[in-house]
Amino acid sequence: MTTRVGFFGGGFIANYHGKMLHTSGADASIVAVHDPDEAKADAFARASGAFPVPSEQELIDRVDAVYVCTWTAEHPRLVALVAQAGLPVFCEKPLATNVDDARGMVDVVTRTGVVNQVGLVLRDSPAFLLLKHLIERPESGRVMSVVFRDDQFIPIQGMYASDWRVEPDKVGAGTLIEHSIHDLDLLEFLLGPAVSVSGRSAEFHQHDGIEDVVVATLAFESEALATLTSIWHDVVERPSLRHVEVFCENAYFVLEGDHLGPVRWTRSGDGHGALDGGELIEELQHHGVDLRNPDHAFIQAVQTNAPAYPDFAEALRAHVLTDAIYRSASAGGTSIDV
Repeated sequence: MTTRVGFFGGGFIANYHGKMLHTSGADASIVAVHDPDEAKADAFARASGAFPVPSEQELIDRVDAVYVCTWTAEHPRLVALVAQAGLPVFCEKPLATNVDDARGMVDVVTRTGVVNQVGLVLRDSPAFLLLKHLIERPESGRVMSVVFRDDQFIPIQGMYASDWRVEPDKVGAGTLIEHSIHDLDLLEFLLGPAVSVSGRSAEFHQHDGIEDVVVATLAFESEALATLTSIWHDVVERPSLRHVEVFCENAYFVLEGDHLGPVRWTRSGDGHGALDGGELIEELQHHGVDLRNPDHAFIQAVQTNAPAYPDFAEALRAHVLTDAIYRSASAGGTSIDV
């Protein structure tokens, strides 16, 4: 039976997930959208075929599963509303503006037992999956260090046009929680558990409480060390880009681009190599690495009442790291155990 899907929020990220659902071939139909901004709701409706509904309850009454794609401060309330109605919920990252509210959201979905998933979609990026595969090969040796840079034009302009991202009561803070929570999640995805973090931040755009530069250092159980630099600038001509260098004992890897690379490498005694695009996909398939559309996977979990991935409980860890880095920055960069 086709799963009827509703969206709270009709902006940029809602349209992204709507397109991902459409192209995935999932047996789902987007039937309803609610957004206080009627223009956004109408635009999303035209693009997706959904019906704009005037109230949250009407949306819940019409659907089998809900996407929460509003500004961050609304996530806890809307997730609770959906979960208490017994409906599966997909919540865009970050879960909440602070770690305590994120913990509360984990409690809500655990108590109600609903299928739940978080939009940490880069765990399904072919480029990052290949990087993970390469650094875990025995011949690479142990990971020694990672240099991770993530830059993006501040998303109150351009294609994002999210004015609320400089309003602390709606967003909580700036580039670290709103954008680079992906990166903190990926660093543990690649390297395993971190044991301590430190960080410094700055506000070049002078939006009070909204940092636009963060430099963080993370130490891992494996003894690897990583730096993360997250930047919101004003170069609208430059797309959102990640550049990740991984130094292993016997290999060097560099990833450029979030989805299809390229991923390049230099191995001790084995020369150089690079893969991107279709060749990168073929390499992953050759090694049996699971490639999936996370939105399709959510619908499958809903239809089979199976656990979804990554769920709220797993996503909480990135909030713990984010909170610790903010506390470190507030204390002048002191190291904090995590």
